[in-house]
Amino acid sequence: MIESTQTKNPTPASVQGPAGGHEPPHEPAAMLRPNSLTGNIQPRWFLPACAAVSLLLSFALVVLLGDAEEFSINWALWFVFAAVIHLVLAYVITLVRINRRKAKDMFWRNLIYVAFTLALLPLVSVIMSVAIVGFQGLTNAGFLTSDMQGINASTDAGTQEGEHGVLGGIRHAIIGSLVITLMATLVSVPIGLLTSIYLVEYSQGGPLSRAITFFVDVMTGIPSIVAGLFGAAAMASFLSFADSLGIPVPGRSTMGVTAAIALSVLMIPVVVRTTEEMLRVVPNELREASYALGVRKWRTILKVVIPTAISGIAAGVTLSIARVIGETAPILLTAGFATRVNWNPFEGWMTTLPVFIYQQFTRPMHPTYHDPSFQRAWAAALILILIVMGLNLIARIIATIFAPKKTGR
Repeated sequence: MIESTQTKNPTPASVQGPAGGHEPPHEPAAMLRPNSLTGNIQPRWFLPACAAVSLLLSFALVVLLGDAEEFSINWALWFVFAAVIHLVLAYVITLVRINRRKAKDMFWRNLIYVAFTLALLPLVSVIMSVAIVGFQGLTNAGFLTSDMQGINASTDAGTQEGEHGVLGGIRHAIIGSLVITLMATLVSVPIGLLTSIYLVEYSQGGPLSRAITFFVDVMTGIPSIVAGLFGAAAMASFLSFADSLGIPVPGRSTMGVTAAIALSVLMIPVVVRTTEEMLRVVPNELREASYALGVRKWRTILKVVIPTAISGIAAGVTLSIARVIGETAPILLTAGFATRVNWNPFEGWMTTLPVFIYQQFTRPMHPTYHDPSFQRAWAAALILILIVMGLNLIARIIATIFAPKKTGR
């Protein structure tokens, strides 16, 4: 019987310790982790460290250039100095430690970060300012449930003398904004949707489709005050024509429905553009498969194309509503200003939140004591921002809910 024996390979002398012990074998050079400063990779702490150093150096520069007697910080100058120092510092260090190609990449990346921060700062500043100042107005009793009827200069004077708190609310403005925007949506969405369906599904690039596209582009860029003038003129002409036929009409064209017409002029091009892009994204294979089954074109559009693009369409409609709910100039021309609640858009003046804010800032109730009016205006601005943010959130939720479900293996 032959017995197989296993022989152990002796440990190489190169891995034996000085005391006769054994050390683990060294890893190959390719397995070693390269130095992040010399291996064409900057460490993760590099950009934050550069930003911190840039902030400190720019702060020192702002202090040195400022008034020595009165310590004050110019925040805009601080940001500009910090951005410039950060760009130069990151570029120079990367150029010295790595190479020119990585330095250029680092420079343009940091420039994008600076531009993003520059675009984000005003938005954050506005939201914080409105939230801090406007929250005080929300604490007033009945601010969301009362209107401005009966509020005058003597009422605000009583606030100054400590007889009572700030009175008056924005209930009439909230109702006016919702009613006018809802009517504008009912006018704009069918027109915009049908126009987009024609441009994508039926037009062959002829003169009519080119003319529609041109006028939609023009309407996208018209000032809002022009839309208000159009709404007022159109309603005045309609009332004059109806009066000539003996149809009883309101005495004035300044009312909620006139404002809705003006806002629809601003909403229609947004709805057309967003819906058109969403319809063009729908694959032609879905249409061809429906046609191959003998389904007519109108039914294919209704049952295949629109359900596929409904998430983008709903998001575009919601964003168009958020765009027009903050308009001021068209409402001033077409709906006027009221101090009480008006549910009827076909008679009488109506007030929206932007107009309420404008009136409280430009025409305070008390000629010398403006604090109550300004408090109401800031609180109304906070409510308007919350409504717009809510509409954008609703648009994202709708887009997520109605998005086509992913299928596959």
